[in-house]
Amino acid sequence: MSTEQTNITVDSAYEAVAPDDFPAMMEVERYGNRSTAFDKIISATHDHFWDPQDPKFVDFSQPFDMENEYLVDPLGLAELQTAINDKIDEKQRIKLVNLDVQWSLSSILHGEQGALALSASLCHILKDPGAQEYAANQTREEARHVAGFSNYIKARWGKPVAVGPALGDLLTELVLSPLVWKKIVGMQMLVEGLAMGAFATFYKQSNDPVMTKLMQLTMTDEAFHHKFGKIWADRTIPKLSEHERNQIEDWAWEVFQVLLYNLGSPEQKKHIYAAVGLDWEWVQSAFMEAMTDSAVREDMMEATNIFRVLIKTLLKAGVITDRTSANYAAFIDMKELHQEGDRMVGDDIAEEGIKYLRELNGNTNKYMSLDTMTAAE
Repeated sequence: MSTEQTNITVDSAYEAVAPDDFPAMMEVERYGNRSTAFDKIISATHDHFWDPQDPKFVDFSQPFDMENEYLVDPLGLAELQTAINDKIDEKQRIKLVNLDVQWSLSSILHGEQGALALSASLCHILKDPGAQEYAANQTREEARHVAGFSNYIKARWGKPVAVGPALGDLLTELVLSPLVWKKIVGMQMLVEGLAMGAFATFYKQSNDPVMTKLMQLTMTDEAFHHKFGKIWADRTIPKLSEHERNQIEDWAWEVFQVLLYNLGSPEQKKHIYAAVGLDWEWVQSAFMEAMTDSAVREDMMEATNIFRVLIKTLLKAGVITDRTSANYAAFIDMKELHQEGDRMVGDDIAEEGIKYLRELNGNTNKYMSLDTMTAAE
């Protein structure tokens, strides 16, 4: 994926240096030039603290009958909406669904590892002490997500599966990029947008209480990570030149297409189909027959559809304009998205999770809701 390798900085809070320019971090004037833009989401971290190693938050030792029970509602699996459903029996369906969950949660785990490394990389390049502290804070939270999903996958399957090439290549590009805008648009909007949709879907469809709790606890953190991206967009997008805006907008559309057409492609899940006696190329043809544009569009009407959440994230951030809106309109009703409020899918789940954590942690300080916090920013 190519783009001009230029940084775009129109707000001092996002001023960056080269990753190896540590002397810039020791400039005496720098320490006193702190933005207050991130103070509220930094201090709110106490409202959503949880420890994946402490069973009082989530107990990964709780059992689940993997051979006879669906981890999630099978109606949510795209494969079972095709001719594949007629080729396999009930036991195979359970195996297919649960292996697909392993694949999806492994992808989430790799994404969380990418978010951890990316947040840490922001600490090396952001000059503003407030922005740097926020990045350090997010790094800590992403680390507990890696631990949480590692614990869950180990409990249910033993280990994760390898990252798919589409997601792996994108995460590598984002982590290694020296560009702040690419890291924020790529991770805090595109990948986090996908993640919030996925977390909300699993929370809604899960039959495993352990998975449900893990999703909610993770969302209490991710709602704030999304807000970091929103603050960047509010302070940056309106001040961009036409060339700069087009550069970001075009790159976001490129990434969206790569994820849409490759993230869950049958070729990446050959081992799952082989486990239930299916040839992946036949599976792909069954998908091609069933997944028409109208079928994709109908699927995206669901509020928790990961790509619908992703498009809304980009639209509300101002990354999608009339210039590229028609591209996304092939998949979703853009007018409907325009009319929706700014609250994201998962915000309600996160709010309930934060209240639960505050009570569990004995936090009696006044709570500022996600909506109030956004207004304050």
